Amino acid sequence: MRPFTYERASDPQAAVKAAAETPGAKFIAGGTNLLDLMKLEIERPAHLIDVGRLPLAGIEDAPDGGLRIGAMASNSKVAADRRVRERYPVLAQAIVSGASGQLRNKASTGGNLLQRTRCPYFYDTTKPCNKREPGAGCAALEGLNREAAILGTSFACIAVHPSDMAVAMVALDAEVETLAPSGQARRFPLMELHRLPGETPHIETHLTPGELITAVVLPPPPEGGQLYRKARDRASYATALSSVAVAGGRIALGGVAHKPWRAVNAEAALAQGASPQEAMQAELADAVSAGENEFKITLTARLGAATIEQAGGRR
Repeated sequence: MRPFTYERASDPQAAVKAAAETPGAKFIAGGTNLLDLMKLEIERPAHLIDVGRLPLAGIEDAPDGGLRIGAMASNSKVAADRRVRERYPVLAQAIVSGASGQLRNKASTGGNLLQRTRCPYFYDTTKPCNKREPGAGCAALEGLNREAAILGTSFACIAVHPSDMAVAMVALDAEVETLAPSGQARRFPLMELHRLPGETPHIETHLTPGELITAVVLPPPPEGGQLYRKARDRASYATALSSVAVAGGRIALGGVAHKPWRAVNAEAALAQGASPQEAMQAELADAVSAGENEFKITLTARLGAATIEQAGGRR
């Protein structure tokens, strides 16, 4: 691990101001992803700004019947909250299916959204990776790509986003609140936070430099059933080969793209009377295999149809 400096932010405004004024600065909360990447010298921040103790860990009822979740609320706290379990069960299910209990105790809501891919070539510094070193190439294209993306890929990157929580939040139509170094606060749909790889896979979100996530806002619970299902290689501490979140008439997919994938084609097909199987076929019509991951197309189609059917029986 390379030398770095450290400070603990006293308030959100001080945190974003320090990030803007200090070259090479990064925010750290639970550190469950960043510290691992620093040890491997994939992340090399010159300065860490600790935001983990900022007063942003509350979970509050919103005036419209929704829920506002502070960015520093731990994954365990969110999943255990009675309002989340009763009104947003898909979110609780998604969170507890991710990582381990110990990591969920430390991982923050904001940090979970911003965690980086688990692509083995991203972690292997002896192999080329455009996310780690722009312009180096993508070793996964011709390599071991069993876990690679099947939707929204490019010749620059076929990595997937690892979050379970974010998939459920996209299905719930969540919004993100942020604070910029200018002092300006903004709020926008969570599904617009992450970027597809294109030619710049190292730029993973639409956040501006120094912008801090302060909260995630859930709208009132949707009508209809909610369910999260995840296919993975082992029952614990494994990212999704494919996952599906259903929240009423909204559907999101995980483990299949560079970002949590809103299944708008499947939603539209269902609204027009298609069967769950037909809806998933419509969503996956443009899916592309990189070779070893071809099974994920069939897996996602079957998992998606089964989840939609099962969620339909839950009210």
